[in-house]
Amino acid sequence: MTGELEKLVSELDIRLEPGDVVQRVRLNGEDVTDEIRSRAVTSVVPAYAAVPAVRARLVELQRAMAREGGVVMDGRDIGTHVLPDAELKVFLTASVQERARRRYEESGRAQGMTLEMLEEEIAERDRQDASREISPLVKAEDAIVLDTTTLTAEEAAERIAALAGRSIAEAGRS
Repeated sequence: MTGELEKLVSELDIRLEPGDVVQRVRLNGEDVTDEIRSRAVTSVVPAYAAVPAVRARLVELQRAMAREGGVVMDGRDIGTHVLPDAELKVFLTASVQERARRRYEESGRAQGMTLEMLEEEIAERDRQDASREISPLVKAEDAIVLDTTTLTAEEAAERIAALAGRSIAEAGRS
């Protein structure tokens, strides 16, 4: 199984494309934007994320995207492992309850999930990611913490844009 997985991951081609509402994700030419956010995918991510060959290939692809510039990335190890020299690192956080509520509103209700089930899944994913051997979930020392528990998506985006603007201004002064 590991050999097959290594072969599959070595052949991955992932492209990010601007979309009308969200950035589109293409995997080997196929639009998988909606699928990668589904419960079926997110529930197995920790197991695959712990496989060294998978992590290595995804980091390679993410770094290649970043080299092209003008990229904003989110992920549980972007600031510590993937792009440790990023100009700006924002460590987003929110309570498990709020993240579960948001996911429930986005898709959980449609998938027959209860709020309690989502809270349990999110807490378990946090635990797995924080305790994995390869690039665990930790805040980068130089990251700015932004707790979004009480913020709307628009308010969080505005705060991040302000941080980015300050970072750009400071870089221009140096």
